[in-house]
Amino acid sequence: MFSGIGPMEIIFILLIVLVIFGPKRLPEMGKSVGKAIKEFKNAGKEIQQDIVSSLEEEPESKNKQG
Repeated sequence: MFSGIGPMEIIFILLIVLVIFGPKRLPEMGKSVGKAIKEFKNAGKEIQQDIVSSLEEEPESKNKQG
């Protein structure tokens, strides 16, 4: 039924965004979206590092108990 968004749909969405926000706000919005994506990726990396470090610490704590 739904096979995804094609190039025509993307162009249509971009045109609507351009009309709504205007050309002056688009670079500003692009920077904001870029910063948000970067922060999201950094948060994901931090979570991965926390998980890895907790998994590495777990066997050490079991060895000390037994």
